[in-house]
Parts: sequence; C-alpha cells; structure tokens
Amino acid sequence: MKTRIISAAVAIVIAVVLLILHNTFIFNLAIGFLSITAIAELFKATKMNTHTNAMFVCYAYAALDVIMPLFYKSGHLYFISSRLYFGLFILGMCLLFLKEHDKFKYTDFFFMIGVTWLLTYSFQTLLLMALRPKGSVFLLVISLCAAWLADSGAYFAGTFFGKTKLCPNISPKKTVEGVVGGVLSNGVIMLIISFVYDKILKGESVNYIGVFIAGMLAAVIGLIGDLTASVVKRQTGIKDYGNIMPGHGGVMDRFDSVLLVAPFMYYMTTQGWILK
Repeated sequence: MKTRIISAAVAIVIAVVLLILHNTFIFNLAIGFLSITAIAELFKATKMNTHTNAMFVCYAYAALDVIMPLFYKSGHLYFISSRLYFGLFILGMCLLFLKEHDKFKYTDFFFMIGVTWLLTYSFQTLLLMALRPKGSVFLLVISLCAAWLADSGAYFAGTFFGKTKLCPNISPKKTVEGVVGGVLSNGVIMLIISFVYDKILKGESVNYIGVFIAGMLAAVIGLIGDLTASVVKRQTGIKDYGNIMPGHGGVMDRFDSVLLVAPFMYYMTTQGWILK
C-alpha cells in the first residue's frame, strides 16, 4: 500500500506539471512516451516483440503522430499530412511482411497495425484537447477524471450494495450494483468539477446537462475498456502489463479506460456537449 501511495503521489505531481506545460512540446513528448510505452507493453504481452523490425516501424509512426502537430502548430510541414505518414507506415509494414513472411504471420501483421493505430489515435485526442482554444486544461482534467473516477464510485456502491456479479469470469469483484453506482457517481463528479471550473475559477461556460450525460456514458465506456484489457491479460497469462508505476502496473494498466474515454470526450467536446 505504501508503494502504491508513493507512486500515485509522484504520478499526480507529474500530471500537474504536464497540465501546466500542456501548450509546450513537453506535453507532446509525454503523450508520445505514453503511447509508445503502451504499444510496447501490448507487444510484449502478446509476444509481438519478436518482430523487431516491425515493432520499431510502429514506434516510429507513434513518434511521428505526436511530433508532427508541433510543426503544424508553427505553420510548417503541412505537406507531410497524417494521411501521408500513415500511408508510409502501412507501406513499411507491408514491405516487412513480404520480406519476413516466413515468420511474420498475417495475424501478427494486422494485429500490430491495429494496436498501433488504436493507441496512437486514442492518445492523440489528448493532444487535440490541449490545442483547443477554450478550456483546454479543463477538458484534459475532466476527460481523465471521467475515465478514472468511475471506479471509485463503483467500488463503494459495490461494497455496500453489490450482490449481482457482472462478469465473474473476467472481473470477479465487479457487480451490477457497483456499475450503476459508478455511472451515477461519475455524472455527479463531472458536474462538481465543472461547477468549480465555471463558477469558482471563472472559466468557460459549461453545458451541465451535457457534462452529466457524458460523465455517465464515460463510466460505461471506460468499463468496457477496462474489461477488454483484462481479457487480454487473462488470455496472455500476465498479471500486469508493466511496472512503470510500482504497485499500479504499466501504462496500459492505468490508461486502459482512457483509451476509449478520451476519444469519446473529445467527440462530445466538438459537438458542444461539454463547453457552450
């Protein structure tokens, strides 16, 4: 428990610093580190790290996906669009598939492309939020909280009212009552965070109805991400994806729910459901 608390405290300090630096290249580098580390953890868990050349092509694409926005922001290299370097990524993977087809199976080929695209896409939505002209820090905070805090509400609701097992073969401790409590509490917590930002910190006007709905939906979406990552761990026979955070596991262990919630929250933001 002491190790978990210390790790969490360090992570919070780092998160605060990154939020302060959200409009600098440091934030891009941090997101790139998380993205590449998560990809590496999944490749290691599924034994894809044996395809060394393909693995580094995936890392290169993930790195480009966080570096190129820095050039776009300063008005440079627009001709190297995301579609162009994604196409080059696919071309590189195809060439390696042809060269190493005796050991690089088609299932590995498509899996590595899919994992790389999914994780880079999800993490890049955090970068897109950081670039929003209004309420960027608020959007980052509320999106991460929407992914992470539902578990707390679900834990307490499940502890006091939990009777019906949700999916005992995947996550024995989760209950239907806990999920309902997590969904409702997440909506309320999002409202509280929004009220503090809007009224106390005098930030942008918030769409409270939209925030409440988004918070509840994010709890369900985050649960799906969490359970999906758990199934992968069970099928690969691992306890944690990594040990980058002692007592908490790896990046995938901490960001499994964020991978689905962040794109959802960004979509809700673009549709005017979060800020007016």
